[in-house]
Amino acid sequence: MGADFVSETENVLGIYHLPYNPQRPVVCLDEKVYYLLSTPHGTIAQRAGQSEKIDYEYKRQGTCNLFVMIEPKAGFRHVVVRQQRTALDYALALKWLVDEGYRECEEIWLIQDNLNTHRASALYRAFEPAEAERIMRRIRWIYTPKHASWLNMAEIEIGVFERQCLARRIESRAELEQQVAALEMERNQAKAKINWQFTCEQARVTLQRLYPKLAGFEELS
Repeated sequence: MGADFVSETENVLGIYHLPYNPQRPVVCLDEKVYYLLSTPHGTIAQRAGQSEKIDYEYKRQGTCNLFVMIEPKAGFRHVVVRQQRTALDYALALKWLVDEGYRECEEIWLIQDNLNTHRASALYRAFEPAEAERIMRRIRWIYTPKHASWLNMAEIEIGVFERQCLARRIESRAELEQQVAALEMERNQAKAKINWQFTCEQARVTLQRLYPKLAGFEELS
């Protein structure tokens, strides 16, 4: 870590504190793998008034990948459920973002982690060159520093979905999509926003050890 980490961190923090501009929405994107699990023996019978109990034994039914996109200042989010997390799946999530989520805006400022699939090249693997370029030109690509995924506000939204929706056994992709869509609609209708408080000034104190030291440089006169 060094000057690159510092500059990338302050770039993201600076963007978070810009005035809201609906023509240039700041959207955070992150991913989560979800393990589909069924309960072969079902629930355990309980007396009236007691909470339902599920048998401890489970069976794996594969995985799905959630692409979570949130515009924190507008209180809007969308979750794309895919079977895998390939470059194609990522490209399709971006196409939704450009063509359906933010069709009317000028440019989407997309904040995301430095994953190997999170590159404009994924668009060229999924679409014809002209289509890939069309989507790419609508996006301003912004990355959190390596080892600093906590700067991505989509992680906060994922935490909400984990607590309110995903902390139970879901055995099929169809059921997962239904559960995720229901919570997404509920939170969008409430316009649930994320009030980000961490600033560049605080980073210079909290992360002081990561900032390059200028010892050895003489003051210019």
